[in-house]
Parts: sequence; structure tokens; C-alpha cells
Amino acid sequence: MPADLAVLGLEQLGLPAAQAATAAGIATVGFTPESGSAAGLNAGRPPASGSLSAAELRRMLASGFHATSDPAVLGRVRTALICSPTPPGAGHAPDLSAVRAAATALAARLRPRTLVVVESAVHPGTTGDVVRPLLERGSGLRAGRDFHLACAPGRLDPGSRSFGYANIPRVIGGLTPACTEAAAAFYGRLTDKVVRARGVAEAEAAKVLETNFRHVNTALVNEMAVLCHELGVDLWDVLRCAETKPFGFLAFRPGPGVGGHSAPVDPGGRLRLVGLAREVNERMPRYVTGRAAALLNEHGKSARGARVLLLGVTYKPDLPDEEGAPAREIATRLMGLGAQLTFHDPFVLGWRVAGSQIPRADSLYDAVADADLTLLLQPHATYDLAGLAAKAPLLLDTRGATPAGAANRL
Repeated sequence: MPADLAVLGLEQLGLPAAQAATAAGIATVGFTPESGSAAGLNAGRPPASGSLSAAELRRMLASGFHATSDPAVLGRVRTALICSPTPPGAGHAPDLSAVRAAATALAARLRPRTLVVVESAVHPGTTGDVVRPLLERGSGLRAGRDFHLACAPGRLDPGSRSFGYANIPRVIGGLTPACTEAAAAFYGRLTDKVVRARGVAEAEAAKVLETNFRHVNTALVNEMAVLCHELGVDLWDVLRCAETKPFGFLAFRPGPGVGGHSAPVDPGGRLRLVGLAREVNERMPRYVTGRAAALLNEHGKSARGARVLLLGVTYKPDLPDEEGAPAREIATRLMGLGAQLTFHDPFVLGWRVAGSQIPRADSLYDAVADADLTLLLQPHATYDLAGLAAKAPLLLDTRGATPAGAANRL
């Protein structure tokens, strides 16, 4: 059966979009230039990021989904979603190389009346100033006249039990009103609510605001964590009290750093607060390493030669995704101080840092008992934190997840 939808980019954004479309009965093909990645998906092997489970992928395949590296499929669909990743590039700006490659591949086969939607996280203006010219030059068609062009930035909460693809409102901005309505009609089949932006740039800017909101507020509580420690104030009790305010406050939690696929976005270096938030958050692995060394020193041990166990090395609880996780920098810094590292994570079987294979603890409780310091970086649900805290000679909890008084907290 020919596909109606092509999803370009089968990573963090693309696979959930393909899953939602397949579940809605839309014949879907996934396009990736990497033949090995396509073959792995078709064989039922989900990506290591955990954006899709093996069972979910099997259901998709059984419903007709398949992945391919053959761009010929792009000429036979009515809708194409550009879901390519945009990791931080030079000067922290999004790297658009994968988006450009996807647009170029699509342009050569673009048909009239096709709907093209950019889901990738991009700066305001990218859809119109980068993607549109590539599509028009490669196809000879005009956006807004011969084909529809819109932006619908990805909105996902990986691993959430409360928010899935269907119940997260989708912001859509089209190049023309007709483009907006074409995109709204498509997403109306996948989501419960569609929010129409005034235009493409407004939809792109909404994603910038959402992403930066997380980073700026996380930076604030990270600074509060440092301040409260210096003042001898219980930060976690401060947060408990503050979040009882029913207006004008939204609780965020500090941590050892900010991971994930959405980096702070500062178009042209004009958002000074965002740049400062990035600096604050990027210093947290160094701060955590310093706290770890200080704790060891307080207990008569040097970081050099100390046995340090890292618990949880992924960027988010209960997911295998390591993208941007601060654990890697913390491990590198601790090794630089001469510490002997081991790690445990129920979702990570092997872990290399700075070219070295970090030993994985086989027996968690024995490893905790044997470590001079246990560093909790990610509180996976499988961890009995009260039991681990009782077993550990010394534990530094960077997430405030252990029972009050059971461990040293950030």
C-alpha cells in the first residue's frame, strides 16, 4: 500500500510522529539517509534513545509502517514532516545541516498540493528563509501556491505517563492561511487540540520560548541551590514552601545539569538572560564535582583514589536516553581528580567516558556499601532510595529524591 505520509528524520521527533500517524490509520513511511538505521528499524530494533519501545515498534511495523533510505518514496506522499534533529552547532545556534539535507531530498521529488511541515526546533525565520528556498529551487514549485508549507514544532515529554502525542496541544503556523488550515486538518487526526499561530515565525518563536522557559527557570533554582548551601539553608524545604503559592510561581527542581535534546536558543545572541542561564546550568557539573570532593574531604578522604559510584547516567528518569546528560562531564572531572569510578543504571549496560570504559556495578547494594561516595544523578523508579541511603557510607543526592535527612543533598 503506498504511503500517504513521509516522516523525514527518525530520531527523537520523527518516530513518535510516525507512531501517532500509524495508530491513526495513516499509511506512513519513515525516511532516513542512513540505510543501516532503516534496516534496524524494519528488523524491529528500536533506537537506543528509548523514544520508542520494541513492542511499540513491532505494532507500527505490523500496521504497515516501514523505514527506508530510498528517497524515491518521497515523491508518492501527500504529506511530509521534516523532523530532523537540530543539535547545538557553532555559537550554540541550531545545526541545520540535517534539516537542509531533508529539505533538499524532498524538493527533488515534491509534487503539487503536497503539505510540508517543519517539526524540527529552529530559529524564527528558518522555515521561510532556509527550508522554503530549498524546496522551491529543487522542485520548481511555489510555496503557498503550489504546495502547502507550515511549521508545527515538536512537543514531546518522553516517558511521561500523563502527556502523550494525542493530548498535547499542537501549535501550527502556515505560510498562508490555506497552509495553516491544511496543517490543522492533518494534525487534527493525531491530536485532540490544534492551536493556530498567526504565522510560521510565531510558531517557531513559541518553541523558542517554551525551550528557554525550562532552561532559565532551571538556572534560577540551580543558583538558589548554590546560595542555600553557602548559607546553610535547606533548599528543598524552601521549594516545598514556595510551591504552595497558588499563583505567580511554578516549581522547578535543581540538578547536576540540564540534559535532553532541546538546547537553549538565543537567536543572534539577543536574549541575554538565555545566555546567562546557559552559563549557570553548564557550571553545575563542576559544582557537583566540587561538592563531592568536599564531602570526601570532610570524611577524611581525598578524591584521589576514592571509590565513587555514580547512580543513573541518563538525562531523564526511567529512560535510556543519554543525550546531554551531565553524568558524563561529572565523571570526566572526577577521573581528573583521580577518583576510581563505577556506575549503575538499569537502562545503560555499558558506558564509556573520555575513552575509558567505566565498570558497571553488578550488585547494586554491595557496590553502594563498598563505595566511599555514592553520587545519585538520576533517581530511576527502580531505585529503593531509602534503602540505598541507609546502605551507603556517604551519599550525595543531586536531585532531592532521597528521604529528608537520609543523605547529603545538593
